Amino acid sequence: MKALVWHGTTDIRCDTVPDPQIEHPRDAIIKVTSCAICGSDLHLYNHFMPGMKNGDIVGHEFMGEVVDVGTDAKGALKVGDRVVVPFTIICGECDQCKRGNFSVCERTNRNGHIAAKAFGHTTAGLFGYTHLTGGYPGGQAEYVRVPFADKTHVKIPNGLTDEQVLFLGDIFPTGWQAAVQCDIEPTDTVAIWGAGPVGQMAIRSAILLGAKQVIAIDRVPERLDMARAGGAITINFDEESVIERLNELTNGKGPEKCIDSVGMEAHAAGTVDAMYDRVKQATMMETDRPHVLREMAYVCRPAGTLSIPGVYGGLLDKIPFGAIMNKGLTIRTGQTHVNRWTDDLLRRIEEGQIDPSFVITHTVPLDQGPDMYKVFRDKQDGCIKVVLKP
Repeated sequence: MKALVWHGTTDIRCDTVPDPQIEHPRDAIIKVTSCAICGSDLHLYNHFMPGMKNGDIVGHEFMGEVVDVGTDAKGALKVGDRVVVPFTIICGECDQCKRGNFSVCERTNRNGHIAAKAFGHTTAGLFGYTHLTGGYPGGQAEYVRVPFADKTHVKIPNGLTDEQVLFLGDIFPTGWQAAVQCDIEPTDTVAIWGAGPVGQMAIRSAILLGAKQVIAIDRVPERLDMARAGGAITINFDEESVIERLNELTNGKGPEKCIDSVGMEAHAAGTVDAMYDRVKQATMMETDRPHVLREMAYVCRPAGTLSIPGVYGGLLDKIPFGAIMNKGLTIRTGQTHVNRWTDDLLRRIEEGQIDPSFVITHTVPLDQGPDMYKVFRDKQDGCIKVVLKP
């Protein structure tokens, strides 16, 4: 089969690789009908995430048709079922899964001993990501083996297109969880850093959850246009001060809720801390660039909430924890507990409350994926979200 394969920094190729096979009775094989490039994939493309190996199949946002089912998964799935596959692999049986904390499933990371050394305890296995999260082959491929498939799936009813439901596997529940973690009240201003795909979903989620006003912070014109179309006030950080503008929009009090949809590769308009991060990252003295975290901690209203869906990989420097503690800020973060949200979000799609396909700007065949990684990273051609068709 064809798949997108990681060979090193900025080196992803469309290779011919062996077809996946059933390896365990709870497995299923999915024929991929649609997959997408996620912002988190760019962290791998740029090689800011540890634990990648030459030959890894990438991609964690995909869906398709079941073509083979292991004996223990046949009660939940059958050949011909149409499914979205969450990026988090879940057993459904451990203590964390029983609590709905699916992204920290205790059983699915087959390299859990490595993750435990890095993080103190293991987290869930993830598709198409690093060997810290299991090294499972990803979904930017013609076929995928889905372990724990009896639990790791979302069945899709007839009548909905791939484009409407594909993002149930990652960016839609990620944006939704980011907003839910804010405990939004009708009087709240929600400020969202990053108007990429997750930020766009967070904007719509915050509005659906009843925020008084939503403010999106970015510098890419197409992203800012899309944010305004979704109901957000926008700030272009290349053209105006984020802190001054947020204070102006909140009568000097700051937003109650702040969402970091950027993560470890934050950019800033010539600030000292951003230049500091670039140097530290280049000299391997820091893994992540946390400009957005610093800015959120500074501008957030006292007793407010910082929600962080943006991915961070390791060690961050110069975080103003004194401001966080003294202002009484709450921090909520984590990989997305996808299956906690998908029933409700699928219902909202079916009822027409939201159509997540609005975020798609490019649809191309799988073999054009390597070129689209660069287009997406460099925000060329108005690119906001890429869908690949194997």
